Amino acid sequence: MSAAKPLNRFLNSLVVNGALAIICLLWTIPTIGLLVSSFRDRIDINTTGWWTVFPHLDWVATEQIKPASDVDRNAPMTLAGVTATFEEFREGIESSDKRLKWIGNRRVGYLEVQQYRWTANTIFTLENYRQVLAGDDYTATLKDGSTVTERGDNMSRAFLNSIAVAVPSTVIPISLAAFAAYGFAWMRFPARKMLFALVVALLVVPLQIALVPILRDFVRLDLNGTFLAVWLAHTGFGLPLATYLLYNYISELPRDILESAFIDGASHFTIFTRLILPLSVPALASFAIFQFLWVWNDYLVALIFIGASPTSQLLTQRLAEIVGSRGQDWHLLTAGAFITMILPLVVFFSLQRFFVRGLLSGSVKG
Repeated sequence: MSAAKPLNRFLNSLVVNGALAIICLLWTIPTIGLLVSSFRDRIDINTTGWWTVFPHLDWVATEQIKPASDVDRNAPMTLAGVTATFEEFREGIESSDKRLKWIGNRRVGYLEVQQYRWTANTIFTLENYRQVLAGDDYTATLKDGSTVTERGDNMSRAFLNSIAVAVPSTVIPISLAAFAAYGFAWMRFPARKMLFALVVALLVVPLQIALVPILRDFVRLDLNGTFLAVWLAHTGFGLPLATYLLYNYISELPRDILESAFIDGASHFTIFTRLILPLSVPALASFAIFQFLWVWNDYLVALIFIGASPTSQLLTQRLAEIVGSRGQDWHLLTAGAFITMILPLVVFFSLQRFFVRGLLSGSVKG
């Protein structure tokens, strides 16, 4: 009986951890595919799936046969001991473990001798990121030997614009919300509860309803089209939730610590800067992750208050423009998409140790 308990615990742990591992793997497969594709060559992306970077059975080219210039390619041709038309070679002629396949067009193409065996597409390149970030022209060599030259997409300005919007739009509401939360939690003034109820009520106001009135005010104040307009908009939209979350955390801090500080003659500002802020780091970090991800991935607010000017576009706007104009260039789209993910991932993994602690310590308490 006693020996069965450790075994049951082991089996239960194995089942739970195994299920979680499978869910995590399934959840991250699209991200893995995006990352792998962003490092693959343009031709490889257009001809094979990203999963072919893993070992698999496939036709592998072992020899190339270039027909002589006097060979009539509109009539049956005899190549590698096989006589067939151009259309038949293009479809591929298989015999045992070999296949003859025409690559390229009728005029400049060639015959490829392929064998069916284990292989893996392990050719990776940083060229996609260079084209996306630098915007340089690039020349690609197609499989039939011909070349094409296209212009890259410069996302570096959009990346810097997104940082210029996301950082202030995260810091400003957190700073104001922390002051407000402390005031609601530890200061006594008239209509305190009514004002806090008003802040909580603002949580249910839909973002879309407030856009047009705010836009009219910004146009009158000549703020529309500037980063300041987006900072103020994101601050206004994020402030009620930040105040509510931080109030729940700050109001649960031990009363004895604050009372001791008051007895020692500390002012509210001293207590806030020396005690409240250091003790509230988990809650501040939790909301910083939410706010930063929301602002970084925002498209609607930026489009309305900044516009679509190339000099002030954010990453989301730039990426949407690339999807519309170059939807077939997967090598650029995957690299651009992963660039938009890099900074949010850095922020999340930098603050994730506070994330769960901040949510569980105060954010979920009523």
